[in-house]
Amino acid sequence: MDDILCVSVNDTFVMNAWQEDQGADRITFVPDGNGEFSKGMGMLVDKDDLGFGARSWRYSMLVNNGVVEKMFIEEERPATPSDVSDADTMLKYLGGTAKPDILLFTKPGCTHCARAKRMLDEAGLPYAELPTSPRILRALPGARTTPQVFVDGKHVVGTADDLATWLTARLSK
Repeated sequence: MDDILCVSVNDTFVMNAWQEDQGADRITFVPDGNGEFSKGMGMLVDKDDLGFGARSWRYSMLVNNGVVEKMFIEEERPATPSDVSDADTMLKYLGGTAKPDILLFTKPGCTHCARAKRMLDEAGLPYAELPTSPRILRALPGARTTPQVFVDGKHVVGTADDLATWLTARLSK
């Protein structure tokens, strides 16, 4: 895997705590405590009005062999945006896609649930499974069957056939 760095105008203690909190053990967190790197990149901004002092503006960049190939710099506005500096934007630029966060509500012995898990496995999409009961399903609006599939926190489909349709649409993008 190529090196992935996260640089921030913070001290090493903050960076280490942030890395641990995010479980980002495959990313190297680099403190830019005085903001010298950020200033050199033209990305140091004054956040005194918020009590933060000098901080780095949000951006992401692709660097190969010390050469900046692409930068995604957020538009300047009062709030700190994260519209284009996010990982999904970089992954899309690199020709990949971020893996969605998938949660399946299943019932033990359900053949439709087994089919849904098989389809997700074949598509290379990881998922979490939550075995459920009819009582729990009643708490979900409109859900009476399993599997119930949530992607990135949103209810997407309610049957294995629906999941097959969703997967076909996702793979054709």
